[in-house]
Amino acid sequence: MKKRLPFFVKLSLISVYVIFLAGSVVRMTGSGMGCPDWPKCFGYLIPPTSEEQITWQPNTDYKKGMIIIKDQALYVAQKDVKTYLTFSPKNWKKYTKHSYAKFNKYHTWTEYINRLSSAVAGIFFLFLIVSAAKFWKERKEITILAFLAFFLMLVEAWLGKVVVDTHLKPTIITIHMVGGLLIIALLLRLTFITSEKQQVKPYHGLFSKLLIVSAIFSLIQIAMGTQVRQFIDEQVKLFGFDNKKLSLLDPNFKFYFHRSFTIAIVLVNLWLFYINQYKNLGYKLVNWVVFLIFLETITGMLMYYAEIPMGTQAIHLLAGAILFGLQFYLWLQSRKAATLK
Repeated sequence: MKKRLPFFVKLSLISVYVIFLAGSVVRMTGSGMGCPDWPKCFGYLIPPTSEEQITWQPNTDYKKGMIIIKDQALYVAQKDVKTYLTFSPKNWKKYTKHSYAKFNKYHTWTEYINRLSSAVAGIFFLFLIVSAAKFWKERKEITILAFLAFFLMLVEAWLGKVVVDTHLKPTIITIHMVGGLLIIALLLRLTFITSEKQQVKPYHGLFSKLLIVSAIFSLIQIAMGTQVRQFIDEQVKLFGFDNKKLSLLDPNFKFYFHRSFTIAIVLVNLWLFYINQYKNLGYKLVNWVVFLIFLETITGMLMYYAEIPMGTQAIHLLAGAILFGLQFYLWLQSRKAATLK
């Protein structure tokens, strides 16, 4: 198990990025409330596939915790219930955490797959902490980082519940997103210190400082992007999904900040690229950073000028998360070079 640690670290890292992708698909399709409760979905371990399953029916057995739709409202079974010809309110409690009382099987299963990806990641993280625990006497940093990442995963799972309970509150979504990026940083640090001996790159002070700035800029941009997306979601609810072209009418300050801040991000990362090339530092990941910046810019423009084409939001968010990871990993490489200069 100890020798398998690098494998479990990489597996855990990939699983977190899969969660980012699944989460972005949920936002892209408006499926965030596809399951009104958490961790179950309408009280089921495996979600319903038709509205009939969650519509109150006479002469039907319902287990405790199951959720039904009755008179355009959600009700939760307070105990195992056998219904008769008429609805008996004493056996049910109105679901008051939010008033969303619709069923869309595509939204429900999209949200369920998102949760399933988190559950699978949780299994990988369990293997991670078991293997990392064996390094306690040899190198405590490995054990501490692994357990901290696992703890943050638990916090993220709880925040996922809070997101549902607060009906997709923007602040909670932003915290949820930033928490995921912190987990990525911890796993990348684990990847760096558990990987085989790496070739040490030349150290350049300005290059190292710009890496810190670029990673912080990406963190800010992603956090602000979740706020912009929430504004768009609210506009879509107002005008309808078929009128996405109206979703950016009269955009707020956060949108303009998010759009204009891209200029600063492009300039900082192009500066990194120039230094790496001019000084011949040999950081190959910088080329991928530039590519992801280009991808982020293109998908951002498409979302604004082409009415958010299907898939662009998922690519935009995933590229941003990978970009942050690459910038952080580059900084780890630069930091190691600084200690050996």
